[in-house]
Amino acid sequence: MHRAAHPTLLGHLQNPAAHQQIDVPVDGGFGGFWDARAELSGGQQLARGFAALLRAERFGEIVALFAPPLRAAVSAEALRLAWAAEAAGEGGVKVVEEPVAEAGEGDLVRLRIPVTCAHGSFTVVTSVGDDGLLHGLRLDLHGGAEWQSPHYADADRFTERDVLLGTGPLAVPGTLSMPAGPGPWPAVVLLSGGGAFDRDESSGPNKPLKDLAWGLASRRVAVLRFDKVTFAHPDRLPSDFTMADEYLPHALAAVRLLRQQPEVAADRIHLLGHSMGGKVAPRIAAADPSIAGLVLLAADTQPMHEAAVRVARYLAELAPGPSADEAVSALIQQAASVADPELSPDMPSKQLPLGFPAAYWLDLRAYDPVATAAQLGCPMLILQGGRDYQVTIADDLTGWQRALAHRPEVTIRIHEDANHLFFTGSGQPTPAEYARPGHVDSAVVDEIATWLARR
Repeated sequence: MHRAAHPTLLGHLQNPAAHQQIDVPVDGGFGGFWDARAELSGGQQLARGFAALLRAERFGEIVALFAPPLRAAVSAEALRLAWAAEAAGEGGVKVVEEPVAEAGEGDLVRLRIPVTCAHGSFTVVTSVGDDGLLHGLRLDLHGGAEWQSPHYADADRFTERDVLLGTGPLAVPGTLSMPAGPGPWPAVVLLSGGGAFDRDESSGPNKPLKDLAWGLASRRVAVLRFDKVTFAHPDRLPSDFTMADEYLPHALAAVRLLRQQPEVAADRIHLLGHSMGGKVAPRIAAADPSIAGLVLLAADTQPMHEAAVRVARYLAELAPGPSADEAVSALIQQAASVADPELSPDMPSKQLPLGFPAAYWLDLRAYDPVATAAQLGCPMLILQGGRDYQVTIADDLTGWQRALAHRPEVTIRIHEDANHLFFTGSGQPTPAEYARPGHVDSAVVDEIATWLARR
């Protein structure tokens, strides 16, 4: 199954993919269901037990059903909050129905569990292996709808080829989109948001980074995008993994690879980061002064643990209930541990948001994206969606404005009708809209392409 595990809460809250598609690999014992599992015969019985746990919202016990490599990727609290967010987007879960089994990949049995909500429905898709464990979890809101090329992309105007970034066991695959013709062209490295995203930042039927890659390549910009190491190698990450480890090695390798292409203008290579990818972009540029400029899309400046609580409260208000309240309460306590000046690298990850190691939080806490960006001399284009409830004008964009708005080489613009993915819409934003097939607004693609052409 496709993997899109989101190991950080911002992956679940700030990046909508976690709400639509989470391939997750306990706290406490598994209880009676765990003890009885050995007596169940076949995946169908396991699926019925899994469905029963979903109905009861017993997320600690659900996580214990996952195969070990997946179980380690998402905590019970993160799963609880992702479920609450999905319920909020559809008006609240009403009925979790009986599972339906079908043939899966290899030795896996795929299971589909229909979920009826007040204002819609979705299907929980998982697979059972011959080890009696669940190998993945996906929330399918549009019946397997697939990404379609946006109207503004012209596949005849560019070519694509696979590349490999880095060396050794943590090397990651990527895609280089090159405009037709000799160039030399301006170029961008795409940086996806927080969580285990693939190179397209796949989110249910949507692929916003692929929208950007194809749209920009159609407009004579070379684009390199890549699978994050958290997506490609979730089982190989060290226990002291940090945000720097998550982004810097492969982003810098991507810049080096672009610089080696004869069709690319070596002095016009930029970073384009979305969400946490935008937050970390100044850090990458500080490590490589040859980077020509930054494009920051919905880049957060609020400390991540504070933003996680804020977004969790927003989602809980959309669909109030015990599960949402419990998720918020647990998150508040964990966020307090992150904020504690005495936070130690040895603190157990289960006491921190999403079960992330203390090293990750310490690294995040020590990084100030605004201050780092203010030290850079390169031009920047900073775009914000007016309907974005994950990264907001009040909580995040104001940080960029205070520090950078006076600089003539920095352009800051708000797309009033855009959400976090820069899809246009109206009304109160909810997680459900991220499950509807859509594309990055053509106006955003045009603005980025025009800005890059002037560099």
